[in-house]
Amino acid sequence: MKTLKVALLGCGNVGSQVARILIDDAADLTARTGARLELAGIAVRNPEAPRDVELPRELFTTDAEALVESADIVIELMGGLEPARTLILHAIGHGASVVTGNKALLAADGAALYEKADAAGVRLAYEAAVAGAIPILGPIRDSLSGDRITRVLGIVNGTTNYILDAMDTTGAQFADALAEAQRLGYAEADPTADVEGHDAAAKGAILASLAFHTTFEMANVSCEGITGVTAEDIAAAKDAGFVIKLLAIAEKLEADGTEGVSVRVHPTLLPRTHPLAAVHGAFNAVFVEAENAGELMFYGQGAGGTPTASAVMGDVVTVARRLALGGHMGVEAASGHFPALPKELVTTSYSIGLDVADAPGVLSAVAQVFADHGVSIETMRQKSHSDAANASAELRFVTHRAPEAALAATVEAIKGLDVINSVTSVLRVEGV
Repeated sequence: MKTLKVALLGCGNVGSQVARILIDDAADLTARTGARLELAGIAVRNPEAPRDVELPRELFTTDAEALVESADIVIELMGGLEPARTLILHAIGHGASVVTGNKALLAADGAALYEKADAAGVRLAYEAAVAGAIPILGPIRDSLSGDRITRVLGIVNGTTNYILDAMDTTGAQFADALAEAQRLGYAEADPTADVEGHDAAAKGAILASLAFHTTFEMANVSCEGITGVTAEDIAAAKDAGFVIKLLAIAEKLEADGTEGVSVRVHPTLLPRTHPLAAVHGAFNAVFVEAENAGELMFYGQGAGGTPTASAVMGDVVTVARRLALGGHMGVEAASGHFPALPKELVTTSYSIGLDVADAPGVLSAVAQVFADHGVSIETMRQKSHSDAANASAELRFVTHRAPEAALAATVEAIKGLDVINSVTSVLRVEGV
């Protein structure tokens, strides 16, 4: 029976669980793949560092380059752009297939890596790069390849979903919910990549590339995080029957006679009846709309050592099985040619919060601005909070769908009205 040497780069939460599975489940993996999977070594910066799983000391090395050269399969779980990019290219150059969970690298340089792997006749697999244990990339790439996907909406960052869910269920402010997420280990000490939407944007680029067979990169993704979402926004959304989620959205649309794809990440109001509204805590979910299959949703744990290791090992088994059987292992080349459309061409709805003077004529003045920009109002709620010193009121509008450019221009015009104290929030609405 053929023996395949496996090199593991990185041994953090996910890497240590992958190593454990390779060692403990060796017999089962052999039965599933038709080849023996031998963990040849684990490349780390510090072999003496404490780890979640006790592993044989002799497996550890600091010479990642030499380890890669000895392997048939390289599992890259280091994260970041470098040295991950260099080591993956080194592995491909030596004829090794690569399994990675590195969404940042794939979003930044995926096209070049796919091309190198295809030319070398090796596989570059990356199911673990999006939504942890959820098997979403394979179904989009393979199971739905005979259909036409029109839209993908995803809760793909567990940290932000935990924070927004805590704000919704407890009424907490953003800072308090973030602090609790950090205490529980859902958020890093520096949560910027999560709360500013960068992590979700990288995953959104990967999802869009697979769904529409066109290469999209981080630069093509319009990105807005959740730091501006307040407890008042959450409460107002709840009163109106909505919940706020950070969504990665990729959709095909036609604008100005051009068919293209919009990829964006932003806080979004969803009706509480929408399937994604029921995704709580640090869980992830991806909602797919296709012409023939209709609506599909994939749900599960989006992070964590063991769940993400499951996705990694799924790719390892697939690659090992192909190596055992023989044959070309190249990845699917991007066959589409859809341009990335700017967010101004997207058709969406807005939820707009205003702090205004509590006086006659205010509502008509605001409504006239909406009319002047061709934007119609679907719902309006008013809440007065007058006192003797300062009579003011809170107005919240939800618009009908309109071009993003018209909605943004409406907000700017409203800011210029004398009766407006401030625009307190602007959030997009989906699912209505």
